[in-house]
Amino acid sequence: MTEMAPGLGEFDFAGDDHVVPFQVEGLDVRGRAVQLGPMLDAILERHNYPLPVARLVAETVVLTVLLGTSLKFEGKLIVQTKGDGPVDLVVADFATPDRVRAYARFNEEALEEALKDGRTQSHELLGKGVLAFTIDQGAHTQRYQGIVALDGATLEEIAGVYFRQSEQIPTKVRLGVAELLDRDENGKPRHRWRAGGMVAQFLPDAPERMRQPDLSGGDGDDNEDLFDEDDLWAEAKVMVETIDADELTDPMVGTERLLYRLFHERGVRVYQPQAVYDRCSCSREKIRSVLIGLHADDIESTIEDGLIKVTCEFCSTTYRFEASEVRQQ
Repeated sequence: MTEMAPGLGEFDFAGDDHVVPFQVEGLDVRGRAVQLGPMLDAILERHNYPLPVARLVAETVVLTVLLGTSLKFEGKLIVQTKGDGPVDLVVADFATPDRVRAYARFNEEALEEALKDGRTQSHELLGKGVLAFTIDQGAHTQRYQGIVALDGATLEEIAGVYFRQSEQIPTKVRLGVAELLDRDENGKPRHRWRAGGMVAQFLPDAPERMRQPDLSGGDGDDNEDLFDEDDLWAEAKVMVETIDADELTDPMVGTERLLYRLFHERGVRVYQPQAVYDRCSCSREKIRSVLIGLHADDIESTIEDGLIKVTCEFCSTTYRFEASEVRQQ
């Protein structure tokens, strides 16, 4: 008997940690969607972040994966926040074709005060500052960087502003993070993280249909109500906005099933999923080359008991070097 291939909308068609590109021809929309599970757990478990910080890192990882998997060249996308809140730095990067890593830096006292006051939302933890999107195509190329202000908006909203400023493509982003409490195969309690997201973009054949209202100048003169948005994009945005955060992270709602729920009346098409992995790009040789480039006084100040120890902030791997390995001859 011939084995039937899984159909659109069936559970676990792509599975966790796979980005699913999609197209809705009836709406002139293209995009990507993903659910992250084991990969996200691996990133977060090694750092043991407080829960609100872990959620913020998870959101940033989802956003980075959604954007990074769109790169058509060999390189890296770095998403980095820098603000005056309790979590002053979050960094996630995606190295083509499939490597993801991330970490956060926070002030323990400031974070404790924020949690006591109930300030646990992403924008409250980040504070005022900037979110930078950096594209690095490697040696002999110039980095491209887009910067968006952290001004109290969500990461979803900030990502939308980035697309509007940098690519001028109408874009809608949805992100969701959830904690799962269950039991492992031995019946022991287990805590797991899940996250999901979607980016949908309006890409009609006629570029003039992508026209968007002018950004407000901040002086109260907002002409957005006078702007006639393309009907198909308005419809697509409404559909994407109906997604509940639980749907993005529910292990019983696979990515294809969610896309089918949203767009089946308009004819959604999915493409080959792309796996993503928790893989750091650090190495002993890379770190040694950095150490060799340091000033002699800086090198000497890091030597303890004849060794230099360097721990990667992303993967927590510790590298040990004999002083003679990095001292300049």
